[in-house]
Amino acid sequence: MGASKVVRSYMGKIKGLERTVQKTHEWVHAVQRELTGMDERRAYTALRAVLHSLRDRLTLDEIAQFGAQLPTFVRGVYYEGWDPTHTPLRKRDAESFLAQIRAAFEKTRPAVDPKTVATAVFRVIQSRISPGEVEDIKGLLPARIRQFWPQSELRIPKPGRTGAPKAA
Repeated sequence: MGASKVVRSYMGKIKGLERTVQKTHEWVHAVQRELTGMDERRAYTALRAVLHSLRDRLTLDEIAQFGAQLPTFVRGVYYEGWDPTHTPLRKRDAESFLAQIRAAFEKTRPAVDPKTVATAVFRVIQSRISPGEVEDIKGLLPARIRQFWPQSELRIPKPGRTGAPKAA
């Protein structure tokens, strides 16, 4: 039996690894659904590129808080290649944010629209981490990057307005 088969056989017996592999696939497939027509490899590249571009613009505390909410293997992708001595980047404008995403796809075809990629991945992040954490992240980003986040779908009606729960 080859080494890779032994590793796969062993990993299949560790329930925690099975679950985190499954969660990672769920994240990648969610990105793939958002980016209709993109294959799994490019969806993974999209997730990785946006996570890195986002991470590089957050404070050290926020990097750790956000990372703690990610599934184990997605968290590994998030931290891959990270140098905390260069965080946050001084260039926090939308153009450099998008350029970092575009660069991840430079050797692939067809070309991608980094705004579409950012919005798709942000939509997946927003659906999978706590609303408070999303708001913390958005609060640290310049408005020109924040614009790529989908509008919050959880709206709490104000008392006395149509759709507000009636008092018992």
